[in-house]
Amino acid sequence: MNNVVVVGSQWGDEGKGKIVDWLSSEADVVIRFQGGHNAGHTLVIDGITYKLRLLPSGIVRKNKISIIGNGVVVDPWALLDEIEEAKSKGVEINENNLILSEAATLILPFHREMDEIREDSAGKSKIGTTRRGIGPAYEDKVGRRSIRVMDLASKQNLENRLSLVLEHHNAIRKGLGKPIYEKDKLVEDLLKIAPNILKYSAPVWRKIDQFKSENKKILFEGAQGILLDVDHGTYPYVTSSNTVAASAATGSGCGPNSINYVLGITKAYTTRVGEGPFPTELTDEIGNHLGEKGHEFGTVTSRKRRCGWFDGVLVRQTIKISGIDGIALTKLDVLDELDEINLCVAYKLNEKEIDYFPAAVEDQLNVKPVYKTFKGWKSKTQGIKIFEDLPNNAKIYVKAIEEFTETKISSISTSPERKDTILLIDPFK
Repeated sequence: MNNVVVVGSQWGDEGKGKIVDWLSSEADVVIRFQGGHNAGHTLVIDGITYKLRLLPSGIVRKNKISIIGNGVVVDPWALLDEIEEAKSKGVEINENNLILSEAATLILPFHREMDEIREDSAGKSKIGTTRRGIGPAYEDKVGRRSIRVMDLASKQNLENRLSLVLEHHNAIRKGLGKPIYEKDKLVEDLLKIAPNILKYSAPVWRKIDQFKSENKKILFEGAQGILLDVDHGTYPYVTSSNTVAASAATGSGCGPNSINYVLGITKAYTTRVGEGPFPTELTDEIGNHLGEKGHEFGTVTSRKRRCGWFDGVLVRQTIKISGIDGIALTKLDVLDELDEINLCVAYKLNEKEIDYFPAAVEDQLNVKPVYKTFKGWKSKTQGIKIFEDLPNNAKIYVKAIEEFTETKISSISTSPERKDTILLIDPFK
């Protein structure tokens, strides 16, 4: 039996939501293991669109257990709003099918404010965050001063913990000329929603151990992409958590031996939201075409995504870093109308050709892509479900990606609809 980890192999927005939802038909348990409500998954099921931010994609399926792990930072008000939004669309959510780790760190209003203060004061050096408090919440977690789900169970403990964390935040706020943050109203607001949050909470590591003993299939769902990993991404233009597959173990509470297959969701071209290096970015008509045809706007922020050619060097690198066993190639149909399609197979840096993405941000900003050009197929691939039915030039392009990245393509997505998927390898078997 395989337990599968799904991660994005680029800068996020690769279409993980649809693939996770599609895979969850075989899984019994779906676990979100890192990130916060800065990352969104869009699912289109029977004509109904679900925009999920904190809830695992398995929540929209009946008889599946969804878990929010300890590696996730949780805005409690955003979570409750999302639960109500999903319920309004007919999704059943209760303590039996949604479990929240008691050890998950909470995002609080002063985290959001700190995020905004820093971005506004950074000028041209801004990171391009979603301003939802993700980074400051993770900082408090690492600084051992965060408020966790379990802290909502005791008023005295909550007040003590808030005094500690606000001592830190208010020192910074004073230094930046901002008013100090008072805790009394926040304590009142948190205690008001505490019962609605705590009813979902549990020691997730015990639940996972139980599910393993019952031979349940587990799907670990990552947010964002490997190139936003705080260690392995385009630092400092990254998120504040580890987005690689190994985080599935630490972010949920199980050993790495619980992971049997790593699936890398990979878009047939490349996109990025926010600031930072992007070697294959297109700012011309083709870039605009990819953005319009691919509906490249953020699920959470509605920000327009930057678009460019497929970067084989970057994807090959993230595959090796994250131990990816197979690629789920998405949005192939977005390329249907193009005359030619480029694939980046190397970089030039200071007139020297290199076959990897350097770590220094100065070098990342200066590398120039070396392309291999393919003929477009100029015909419709949307809705195709059998590989042999793809246009010949589309098959050539797909095989080129597989060969260059040195990784098997396990599936190909040809539309946002769940049913429009070419299955080549089943990760669960």
